[in-house]
Amino acid sequence: MPKMIFVNLPVADLDVAKAFYSGLGFTLNEQFSDEQTASFVVSDAIVAMVMTEKRFTEFTTQGSVAAPGTAREVINALSADSREEVDRLADAGLAAGGSQGGDTQDHGFMYGRSVDDPDGHRWEFVWMDPSAIGG
Repeated sequence: MPKMIFVNLPVADLDVAKAFYSGLGFTLNEQFSDEQTASFVVSDAIVAMVMTEKRFTEFTTQGSVAAPGTAREVINALSADSREEVDRLADAGLAAGGSQGGDTQDHGFMYGRSVDDPDGHRWEFVWMDPSAIGG
């Protein structure tokens, strides 16, 4: 079984977050969702768990939540299969209530755009030309 990653993010308004992540095309997994948590399947190995700040603090030892809009703690970077997919994801995120997360990065062999969700969590969508990757 491949290793999985579960990205856990605190949100101020669960319904707004659900609209944003659904707008990206991520699939809501009702089995692991409730009135305080929404589980979104990004891929077979990636799940985004958005949860109310109250629920999120139950899983921390600090007892508080960092304010995403005041400092950047993490950038969630997601690979895309093409430049067009990068644009589709970024445009979908903007249409679903996100905001522009920085300038478009176009290096020819690598292309990326970033969107901040309504709570300020950054999602970067990146395509890299497979022929430019050594291996």
